[in-house]
This record gives sequence, C-alpha cells and structure tokens, in this order.
Amino acid sequence: MLTNISITLYTAFYNSCSLLINLKINVFFNIKQIIIYMKGREKIMKEKNELILHIYEDAEMACFTLESLIKDLKEKDNKIKKTVEDILHEYKTWKQKTKTILQKENAEISEEPVIAKIMAGVNIKKEVLLDNSDSAIADMLIKGISMGTIDMEKKIKSYKEEVSKEDLKMAEEFLKFQERTIEHLKEYL
Repeated sequence: MLTNISITLYTAFYNSCSLLINLKINVFFNIKQIIIYMKGREKIMKEKNELILHIYEDAEMACFTLESLIKDLKEKDNKIKKTVEDILHEYKTWKQKTKTILQKENAEISEEPVIAKIMAGVNIKKEVLLDNSDSAIADMLIKGISMGTIDMEKKIKSYKEEVSKEDLKMAEEFLKFQERTIEHLKEYL
C-alpha cells in the first residue's frame, strides 16, 4: 500500500527520469544534427574547393615531371629545354596560387602519391633514353598535358553550378594555359 508521500516521491522520481530521458534524447538528436550539419558543410567545402584542388594537384604533378625531364635533359643539346623551363615556371605559379587559396579555405591539400611520382619519373627517363629529340619530348608533353585538359574540362562541367564564379574563372584560365602550352609544343613536332 502506497502512502501519499510514497506516491508523490514516485511521481517526482518518474517525472525526473522522463525529463532526463527526454533531455538525453534531445541532446543526442542535437548532437546528431550538428554532426549531420558538419558533414554536409564538409561536403560543400569539398565541392567548393574541388576545382582549385584539381588545379593544384595537376600543377604539382606537372612540376614534378617537368623537373625530372629537365634533369634528364641537362647534358643534352635540346632546343626545347628553354620551353620546358618556361612551362615549369607557369605550372609553379599555378601551384603556388592554388595552394594559397586552399590554405586560406583551410582545405585539405593532398600531394600525389610517391608511387605515382616514381612511375612518372621512370617513364620520363625511359622516354628520354629511347628518343630525346625535341619532337619526341614535345609529343610526350602534349600527351600528358592533353590528359590534364580532358580532366579539367570534365571538372568544369561537373562543378559549374557548385563553385564560385572566381573558381570557375580560374579553372577556365588554367585550361586555356594548358591549351596554349599544347599549341606552343606543337611547333616542335
């Protein structure tokens, strides 16, 4: 038999437990909403920086491969060496410009995997050993840069609606730089 005091204590305890359970559920849902919001924001940030990151990665890999090529051509008498150095200078400018933007946005900057760089370096060395003529070097560079332009065109089409006009303009300028570079290298074919 429950007394009035027991019933009051039981009711108070029950209400407190219900309040704590509701509070715990609300806190859980609020934390879950914050996590969902943060993940959504992370996705937006990733999409926002996708074009700039792609330019950075492309420029970073181009710098590595062009530096490798310049080393391999060091003792050779190629007319194309000055052009390769000029192209490297342009890619370094793009790499630095995009790196600065990505750092301001606190975006994660990823470097090309070491194995990809090693493979690229080995392929360049092999190509130069097989044929170090200006024509062969221009052909190799045109093929590599063309792959980059195709990827850039795809990225521009994919992210046209998601990125800022400034990022889109930068991506289009980078694409034009690559296309001009290809045209200039064709002079050596």
